[in-house]
Amino acid sequence: MANAIVYLKCDRNVEIQSEDVFMADIGSLRCADQAIAAKLRALKVHHFGREEAKRCVISSLKLVELMEGACPNISVEIVGEPDVLVEQVSVDRHKGWQQWLKCGLVCMVSFFGTAFTIMAYHNDVGINDVFTEVYRMVMNREPQGLNTLEVSYSIGLAAGIIVFFNHVGGRRLTKDPTPIEVAMRNYEEDVDKALIATAGREGIEEECGNGRRSGR
Repeated sequence: MANAIVYLKCDRNVEIQSEDVFMADIGSLRCADQAIAAKLRALKVHHFGREEAKRCVISSLKLVELMEGACPNISVEIVGEPDVLVEQVSVDRHKGWQQWLKCGLVCMVSFFGTAFTIMAYHNDVGINDVFTEVYRMVMNREPQGLNTLEVSYSIGLAAGIIVFFNHVGGRRLTKDPTPIEVAMRNYEEDVDKALIATAGREGIEEECGNGRRSGR
């Protein structure tokens, strides 16, 4: 009997809410034999204990060993990430006053922090002197209080920020990801790579089908 080919595509980072981690939670699995595919998806690959850290790195070698143990007549092809970072998270579905308080604090820090940064930058480059000199060159007289140049600059600054961050309220101007989203994705990828590399160096990456951790 020819071996059935199983294709496994794992994600680099997986978040789950339950204590038990199954094969279906950490990636996509494809096989021409649907019975084998269903059996493999139901395999338990890890269990988070109460006193255990809520984050672990699972090697694809462990997944292959588990699948071959459950279905000997298969050939596994890894087409995804070689290591998976699994994290158990607790999600509160009910937004209480603590959530609104955190959101308000973040908004205040972002607003006043951004305003201070802009003002400090303008003070550093001497924007008032620049406006005064430009106004004197164009109008051939000294500016008197608030002028059109300052108002236009303020409107243009706000419009530029909105276009750059690709958001107006809760709506996007385009379908492209915003610069903040791109930066956060890059940050998440760097954190995942660092955690996986640390797990490999410290010898706590799970590689054995019996649940033991490899040691060095």
